[in-house]
Amino acid sequence: MSAPEPSCFASETTDQGEQTLVPGVAPITLASRLAWRAAQPLGGGRAQRPCDHGLFDTSARAQLELFDAPPCAAADHHPDELPPPEPGGG
Repeated sequence: MSAPEPSCFASETTDQGEQTLVPGVAPITLASRLAWRAAQPLGGGRAQRPCDHGLFDTSARAQLELFDAPPCAAADHHPDELPPPEPGGG
């Protein structure tokens, strides 16, 4: 099987020389390149930094509250009542 004769295809002259046009293949135009580029999903050029401050700071959730009172034995009574007497004290 031999290659078809170059004269059977249409051709056009461009800045880069004689170009053969293949039947059924459309040339890539600037409009088709831009349409393809616009159809691509947007993407960043580098990895995104984590949002680890403020509301989304997951490591801050493990910290203790600054003004939380430590649990004590006197927490078992109602605030309006007197605490129970200490044993042996008067």
